[in-house]
Amino acid sequence: MGDLVADLTGKTFLVTGANTGIGKETLRGLAGRGARVVVAGRSEERTRAAISEIAAATGNDDLDFLPLDLGDLGSVRAAAQAFLASGERLDVLVNNAGLAGRRGMTASGFELAFGTNHVGPFLLTELLRDRIVETGPGRIVNVASTGHYRAPGIDWNAVRRPSVTRTAFDEYCVSKLANVLHARELGRRLEGTGVTTYSLHPGAVASDVWREVPFGVRHLMKLFMKSPEQGARTSLYCATSPAVDGVTGRYYDAEREKAPSKVVTDELAAELWERSEEWVRPALRG
Repeated sequence: MGDLVADLTGKTFLVTGANTGIGKETLRGLAGRGARVVVAGRSEERTRAAISEIAAATGNDDLDFLPLDLGDLGSVRAAAQAFLASGERLDVLVNNAGLAGRRGMTASGFELAFGTNHVGPFLLTELLRDRIVETGPGRIVNVASTGHYRAPGIDWNAVRRPSVTRTAFDEYCVSKLANVLHARELGRRLEGTGVTTYSLHPGAVASDVWREVPFGVRHLMKLFMKSPEQGARTSLYCATSPAVDGVTGRYYDAEREKAPSKVVTDELAAELWERSEEWVRPALRG
């Protein structure tokens, strides 16, 4: 796995959606090297079960659960406020939680994948970024996908309506494009603060993100996928490797920097940022 910090004692990470798949293996990798990890997610039961399993396996019990539903901006605000009220440091935020293959709308009025995979994480990041800057130097990591190459751009009207494609895969790809654009613009905005940003493709991973895909298709897909442990490597690389110290706003695949889609431009990144700020403004004000 090479080039990762061997000892993370004294560092605090917040990882979303870490009760299964890539997130759980990211949690295992961080806990195994002594980090304090706050695990934010919807299911307290599943998250506490993952925390118990990893605490037993690594001997690190400095792991905590934080309730978070990324589709509900009120829940995102409450989670951030609870974390900030603790007064503790935050070295690295890993926006890992993702949803694929489901159709609908979020509680906050966005296409389901876009709202869960981009708008919620955007608000969470905005609410926590000052704490990361204060703690500094720090990192913000967006788990995106190679699927972002399939997205032709962002239809600003479509992201405010229910999913239209049968599998919602096209919508998922748009949400992952947003993850890449968000990291790019955030990196620009945080220049000089000591906080750097990254987006990445974890590899096509046999994880619960695909749980809504029909069983037969899902089984076939998983034959060609990596294990969650392999899939977590690039997340851990971006979150901890000294090799990317000071590098910001870039996209990574297989622990290497890679050129993102041609659709990823400074102009689109800036427009997404402006619209996202507008969308979450009521939740930012509280």
